[in-house]
Order: sequence, then C-alpha cells, then structure tokens
Amino acid sequence: MFEILYSDQHIIVINKPNGILVHRTALSANETEFVVQKLREQTGRYIYPVHRLDRPTSGVIIFAFDSETAGKLNISLVSSDVHKKYLALVRGWFPENVILDYPVKNERGTIKEAITEFRNIRHLILDMPVGNFPSARYSLIECSPKTGRWHQIRQHLAHLRYYIINDRVHGDGKHNNIFKHKLNIEPLFLHAAEIEFIHPQTQEKIKICAPLPPHWQQAFDILKNESPD
Repeated sequence: MFEILYSDQHIIVINKPNGILVHRTALSANETEFVVQKLREQTGRYIYPVHRLDRPTSGVIIFAFDSETAGKLNISLVSSDVHKKYLALVRGWFPENVILDYPVKNERGTIKEAITEFRNIRHLILDMPVGNFPSARYSLIECSPKTGRWHQIRQHLAHLRYYIINDRVHGDGKHNNIFKHKLNIEPLFLHAAEIEFIHPQTQEKIKICAPLPPHWQQAFDILKNESPD
C-alpha cells in the first residue's frame, strides 16, 4: 500500500518508494509491478500519470483521476506554476548555493537545456577511513529543478562532481561501495521532498511534503553533523 499524501475527486498524491517504476516502458519487459497498476488496485479507480520519478528515486508524485485534470497538470508542469524540491545526499562538502545552467541528455541521447538551483543544508562527515583519508565528507542538499529533464538532478550533480550517494548510473562507485558494503545501505539518496502547485480544478494552491524513507535516518544516525551551527 502506498502512503497517500493528498487525495480528492480529481487527483491523488503519494509518497513513492525507492525501487519501483512509475509505469511500463519499452525497457521494462521483465518487470511485473508498477506504481500505476498498484495504485489503481489500491484506489479501485483508473488513474492517469501526470509526471514521473526515476525508479530509484522516492518521494511525492501526482496522479489524476480523469484525463482533463491530467492534461491541465501536464501543462502546469512545464510552466513556472509548479515548484519542486528534492533532497540529495552527495559526496563532498557542497557550496552554500549553486545555480547550474547546463544541458543534459535525455533517455534518447538528445541534448536538452536544463537549470537546477542547489542549496546546501548541512555538511556531514563519516568517521571511517576511506582510501588514504581518515574520514569522508558528505552534504545534505536541496535541489530545485527549473526544468524537467530525464535524470536532470543526477546529471547536474555528476557534472559538478558532487555525486549522489548510491547513484549507480551517474555516481561514484567508491562511495557507493562504502554505503552498500560497510554501512549496509543500498537505496539511492534522492528524494522528491516537496511539490507546490495550483489545483487545476479548484485553483487552490497546494503544497505537499513527503517524509523521507527509512534509509535516510539510518545514514543520519551514522554521519556526524559538521555544519557551523
């Protein structure tokens, strides 16, 4: 059962777990479970995907119960009417603020313009030898994509060389191995934490936050806070 964050006669918003695809794709022939299918079973209603999250990404995601609402939300998502915030745990101590305007590749290899605003929340340290270093540095950051591209945040952070922990496509294998084999934490540390949008039918402004999955607290219990405050 998915955690339902908001629901009315037009839309439903859930907290997507890590590791499940939103819907069937050409590359998912061997998969048997999808969010769309399971949410239809959970609600007993037909649902329309409005946007998507990558399979390993968790967090807030919107679906519509009718095609009209889905169409209006799709239009909003490509405008400035929708504001999204993600949380990421990355390698290294991130600067205070970064705005990156840098093109990324979509799933077909096409180059697309992309902009993401990043804000450091907290510097953390793992008190464990890593390579030639006595400890390892990490940062909890907030990511606000201004465009909606495939793997945008993951590609942008890889470009900045602040790799998301447990990103097996764009990440750093050495640090991924530390979390997997030494800390026994495997899920990706990228979470869609918040979305704010105008309801397409009621015109009400709605802000929804999604609680973090358990593996985040597992990491916070191990990492030490090294922020000045």
